[in-house]
Amino acid sequence: MHSRIDKPAPQAVSVDAFALIRLVLPSCRRFRRQLLWGFTFLAAVYFLQLTIPRYLKAGVDELAQGTATSQRLAFLSGCILLTAAGAGILRYGWRVLLIGFSRHLETELRDRLIEHVLRMDQVFLDRRPPGEIMAHASNDLGAVQMAFGMGLAAAADVAVMSVVAVLFMAHISPSLTLTAALPLPVLALISWLLSRELHRRFDRVQAQFSLLTEFARNTLVSIRMIKSCTREEQQSRDFDRLGQKYAALNIKTAVIHGLLLPVAMLTGSVGTLLVLHSGGRMVISGVITIGDFVAFISYFAMLALPLATVGWAVGMIRRGMTSLARIGRLLAEESALTASLRLEEPRPAQVLQSCPRISLRQFSFSYPGAVSPALSAINLEIGPGLLGITGRTGSGKSTLCRLLIRQYPAADSSYFFAGHDVNCLDPAQIRERISYVGRESPLFSGTAAENISLARPEATIEEIMEAAHLAAVHEEIMAMPEGYRTRLREKGLRLSGGQRQRIAIARALLADRSILIVDDALSALDAETSAEVFAAVRARQRGRTLILVSHNLRLLACVDHVLILEQGRIAEQGSHEELLARSAYYEEVARRQQGKEEDADAQLRLF
Repeated sequence: MHSRIDKPAPQAVSVDAFALIRLVLPSCRRFRRQLLWGFTFLAAVYFLQLTIPRYLKAGVDELAQGTATSQRLAFLSGCILLTAAGAGILRYGWRVLLIGFSRHLETELRDRLIEHVLRMDQVFLDRRPPGEIMAHASNDLGAVQMAFGMGLAAAADVAVMSVVAVLFMAHISPSLTLTAALPLPVLALISWLLSRELHRRFDRVQAQFSLLTEFARNTLVSIRMIKSCTREEQQSRDFDRLGQKYAALNIKTAVIHGLLLPVAMLTGSVGTLLVLHSGGRMVISGVITIGDFVAFISYFAMLALPLATVGWAVGMIRRGMTSLARIGRLLAEESALTASLRLEEPRPAQVLQSCPRISLRQFSFSYPGAVSPALSAINLEIGPGLLGITGRTGSGKSTLCRLLIRQYPAADSSYFFAGHDVNCLDPAQIRERISYVGRESPLFSGTAAENISLARPEATIEEIMEAAHLAAVHEEIMAMPEGYRTRLREKGLRLSGGQRQRIAIARALLADRSILIVDDALSALDAETSAEVFAAVRARQRGRTLILVSHNLRLLACVDHVLILEQGRIAEQGSHEELLARSAYYEEVARRQQGKEEDADAQLRLF
């Protein structure tokens, strides 16, 4: 069976409008009361604002007719003041409620994003670098929050206030309202054209931001190597080049975004000019009163404000929708492991509780875009005991380990775990029974105890110290300023490679799982320490399965069975003694390692 991963384009998954609605719908349902009260407050603000011109009309008409009194004007002024104060309080309320909802939406989308990434397989992670995911979780989510906060409120302002203001204006004079509305179709057409171009340009801006973030992340992670290779200036120039392109794309986007507001304001000014000209003539001819004219002007000013901000609102919403679509494309991607699952029936937990056997039958695997397979026609039975794997660099040793722990998909009927096709088992069921320690031992920014107890956070400090003892790292941890409470920097930069490997081994020993894979994880240790650690590991895994990937024949001499991989195939296998007797590669490695040891002994005798 051959498992091959075809590499899709990063943006291969399309997301339609309904998919975007489904992304935000759960949050809308959960916070529906908050949204309802927010829009209720917003509607109340509109109502109060629209009553103010009525008070102005009454006051102006009474002044024009000579019937106004000081008490009447004071009363109207007080009504305007109270109405404005009430509108201000309610405006504060809807801002808190609606912008608060946008923050909840941002939080829930970020949680969904991280949960989705954690569920995805290595195929996905190989295709989408961490910097791109970080850009989604920061820049894109920020744009979504703005769109569903101020952008949503501004859109409601444009939609509701425009309709209601037009109705009030039409009540005063339908003909004058039609005159004032003449420039609006032009505004709508220009806004649509500009916002469509804005969407395309902002998509390119976000993609460039992903590249910039990934470059910065790689630079910080590899800062020691960059300094040792004296590549600081070149790295700075490369970063500057990416930054300059990001700035240029932003400027091009700002050109379009900057046109929206002036176009809207120009439209409003043209409308105001038409209202002054036509309305003034209607007042002179007695068609409307001067109070009607003042009220009409006030309503048109209320209409002009949303029109002036329509460009800003459209730009913000367009940015948010672009970012939401990018997030939606990521969330729409499926794990190749999940897609291949055939969970036809629940598997009894007790079947997998005992030390499970692993069977590979004609198992093959290819990486995306690879010319030749990484593994080809592997037939292997792995049960309780010690299995050693060796071979030249690139022969497929680590690939085999990654497949065993289900980082990549497997073809049907090619990988069996405890007698079950792995595609009928949840990957978590398999990973819960396998501990894996690789050559690169990842540590996180936490205490030494937290790093060791990652797989068993409930472990006691005594259990943590016992695992550290077995991994021969206890004394070095105790020599740290705060012992097991010492905080390790990200990736354990303050530690040596050997210390990181032994902490990772202690983590695997504390997990105490049925199968332990040690993938060249003793390479940074000296011969004496590696032998000591391996002896402890072997004793801890007695009666269970231990898979050791190594070039160290002293360690391989302690296992039950050794595989030699060559170009993704099992070239030879047997016991250590059998391979020494018949394998040219094994004999060559033994001779080379023995020669290095003799040279080292000779140098020691010279001193």
